[in-house]
Amino acid sequence: MSLFYEKSRFSTRLPEDRLYSASHFWILPLEDDLHQVGFTKYASRMLGELVEAGFEVQQEEAIQVGDTIGWIECLKAASDIYSVMDGSFDRMNPALESSPESLHKNPYKSWLYTARGKPEETAMTAAGYAKTLDETIGRMLGENP
Repeated sequence: MSLFYEKSRFSTRLPEDRLYSASHFWILPLEDDLHQVGFTKYASRMLGELVEAGFEVQQEEAIQVGDTIGWIECLKAASDIYSVMDGSFDRMNPALESSPESLHKNPYKSWLYTARGKPEETAMTAAGYAKTLDETIGRMLGENP
């Protein structure tokens, strides 16, 4: 199931099987304490098509929410990749090396990394993230001071 979201000229379907961060990452539980992490459609739209990505952490290295764990270079911008998990880094998505554009084309199926542990305490449901998108897009449109 997914939640349809639309505001201004942006629309998406937010899968309801995952959590979302205010920094526009999604977190999908896989098994036990293993989670996949990826960019939301909003993030991928703001960044543009991915050109290159890299991670500065190694497998099983401890990570905390907010840690810079990697970087991405996109057509529109370059950015750090932050951890939205407390626990340990598992691995980067190997497809990022061979077809990085998949992250932009299908952001809810393509992922950045997996990690073991627990998602950040402020992670929210799809409905909560829709409210965050309302505020974010509202600020961009000058609706919110």
